[in-house]
Amino acid sequence: MSEARQFKDHHREARLFFGRALFAAVIIVVLTGVLVVRFYSLQVTHHDDYVTQSDRNRVHVLPIPPTRGLIYDRNGELLAENRASYTLSIVHERVDDLGRTLSVLGELVEVSPTDIEKFNDQLRQRRRPFDAVPLRYNLTEEEIARLAVNEYRLDGVEVHAQLVRHYTHAELFAHTIGYVGRINERELTSFSEEQHQRYAGTHSIGKNGLERSYEDELLGTVGYQNVETNARGRVLRVLESSDPKPGKDLVLHLDTQLQQKAFEALEGHRGAVVAVDVKTGGVLAAVSAPSFDANLFVTGISFKDYRELNQSRDLPLFNRFLQGQYPPGSTVKPVIAMAGLHYDIVTPSDTVYDPGFYRLPNSSRLYRDWKRRGHGTKVDLKQAIAESCDTYFYDLGHNMGIDKMHAFGYQFGMGEKTGVDVPNERRGIWPSRDWKRGARGVAWYPGDNLNVAIGQGDVLATPMQLGVMVSTLASRGAHYRPHMVASVGGETVEPELINQVQVDDAHWDAILEAMEEVIHGTRGTARRIGQGAEYHMAGKTGTAQVVAIAQGEEYDSEALSERNRDHALFVGFAPYDDPQIAVAVLVENAESGSGAAAPVARKVFDAWLLDADNQAEEP
Repeated sequence: MSEARQFKDHHREARLFFGRALFAAVIIVVLTGVLVVRFYSLQVTHHDDYVTQSDRNRVHVLPIPPTRGLIYDRNGELLAENRASYTLSIVHERVDDLGRTLSVLGELVEVSPTDIEKFNDQLRQRRRPFDAVPLRYNLTEEEIARLAVNEYRLDGVEVHAQLVRHYTHAELFAHTIGYVGRINERELTSFSEEQHQRYAGTHSIGKNGLERSYEDELLGTVGYQNVETNARGRVLRVLESSDPKPGKDLVLHLDTQLQQKAFEALEGHRGAVVAVDVKTGGVLAAVSAPSFDANLFVTGISFKDYRELNQSRDLPLFNRFLQGQYPPGSTVKPVIAMAGLHYDIVTPSDTVYDPGFYRLPNSSRLYRDWKRRGHGTKVDLKQAIAESCDTYFYDLGHNMGIDKMHAFGYQFGMGEKTGVDVPNERRGIWPSRDWKRGARGVAWYPGDNLNVAIGQGDVLATPMQLGVMVSTLASRGAHYRPHMVASVGGETVEPELINQVQVDDAHWDAILEAMEEVIHGTRGTARRIGQGAEYHMAGKTGTAQVVAIAQGEEYDSEALSERNRDHALFVGFAPYDDPQIAVAVLVENAESGSGAAAPVARKVFDAWLLDADNQAEEP
C-alpha cells in the first residue's frame, strides 16, 4: 500500500458529531423554551388582553341616535317633525380603497362634488372608530336597489333608514323655529367629552332659532348596541342593546294661522311683525320678511343656494324682528308722554303752541314738525299723541332732560335685550349721557333731548323691543319677558314678570285714551284702520328717517331711491277695554306708518280677535 494513504479517525468524527448534535439539541431546547414562554404569555399572562382585542375585532358598540323632540304650535299643529330618509354612508375603517369605492358609488347613484366635499369634511372631524359617515341623503328606491345588487363590491358601504328633520312651514317659521344642520368642525372641537358621547351617531345640531335655544331638551339621550360582525364588517347579530330616550317636545305660543296672516299682510315688503299676548308675554306671531326655506339647511345647503340667499339685497337670512335695529320714531311718544306725567313735567291739560317748528332758547336752529304748518296754537297731550305733534314732544324732551327719559324708558325694555328665548338678539340703543360719552366720545347736547323725545337721533330699537314696550303699555305696566315656548316635555313655562312700572292710574288713563284717539279719533293718524272695526283699538304710528334731510329742505320721496325712503312703523293693542294682543309692525322704506304699517296691524288684530279658529285656550 502507498505511504500517502491515511487511516480514518473515528474518535475525531465521533466528537465532532456529538458536538454538533449537542448544539442542535440546545438550539431546539431554547427554541422550544421560547415557544413555551410565548405560549404561556399568550394563553395565561395576557389572556384577557388578547380576548378583549379579539372581541373588539368582531364585537362593536354602535350608537343609536335618539329621536329629536317635535315642535307644535299652540293649537297642536306640527311645525317640526322627523321624516324617514334612506341614507348612504361609509364606514372608513372597513374600506380598503376609498377612492375606488367612491368611484363605484358614483357609477351606481348620483354623487355630486358637493356631497363628496362634505363627506371629506366630516371624515376629517373627530369621531368614534367605525362610525358611519353620511355621503348621500334621500336615496330613491331605484338607487337602493342598485346598491343592494352591488353589495359584494362595496365593503364598508351602508344604506340605512335615518330620521331627518323636516319643517312643515319652512319659510313661515324660519326665523323663529330656526333649523338644524350638520355638525361642523368648529362645533365638534368645542365639544366636551360628555357632548361627544351625547352626539354619538347624530350628525346634526340646532343651528338657529328655537332649535338652538332648546338643543339640550330636543336632543334626547343616545342608546347603544353591542353587535357581532363578520370579517367584512357586516352585522351578524345584536348581543345587547340600550334604547335611546327621545328628546322632549315643544309646544309654542306661536299660532300658525296668525303667523300666516301677518306674513301675507306685509304683501312682499321687507319688514317685521311681532304679536304678544298681553296677559303672559307669550309671542303669538313673529315674522321677518323676506324669509327662506329652512329645509335647505338640514342635510347641508348647496353652495349655489347659500350664495343666492347670502348675496340677496333683501337679506332673507337676516332676522329683522330680533336683529334689525331701527329708529322707532313716534312710536315711543306714549312712553315719553307718560314720563312727563310721572315726573310732573306736564299735565294732560297743558298746551304748547305749534307753528310747525321748535327753537331751543338762544339757538337759531329750527327743529321741524312733520306737519309743515303745525298742529295749532293749543296742542295738549291727547292731541299731541293722536296727531303725533313733534313740537309738543320737542318741548317736553327739552324740559324733562335725558336722565329722566332714559330711566323711564328703560323700565319698558328700551336699550336692553328682551330676553326672548331665541338666540342672537340685539339690544338696540336707548341713549344716555354716559352712553354718548363712551360710544361717541362727546358730551350730551340739548338738541339730543329733542331727538330722543321723538324716537330719532341715536335711538334704535328692534321690533321685538317695540312689541314688549306696547304690551307693557297695554297691561298698565306689567313688563313680561317675551317667550315663544309654552311648554317643554309637557311642563308649562311660567310667565316671567320682569318688573311692574309704577305710575298713577290717572296717568295710564290719559296715555291709553290718547292712543285710542290715534285710531278712533276724527284726526288720529291711524283713523283709517278704525273704520268698520267691531272692537276698539289703541296705537301709535311712526315714521323713521333712513337718511338725514338738511335743515330747511322738505322730504322728497321721488328724489330718493326706494331703499333710502323712510321706514313705516306702528304699535298698538286690542281690544281697548280688555287688551289681549299687542302688535308691533315695521315696514322698511314704506314711508307712512299710518298708510303702510297700521293696516298690517289691523289685519293681525282681526285674525286674532275675529277668526274663531284662533280662539284657542292657553296651551
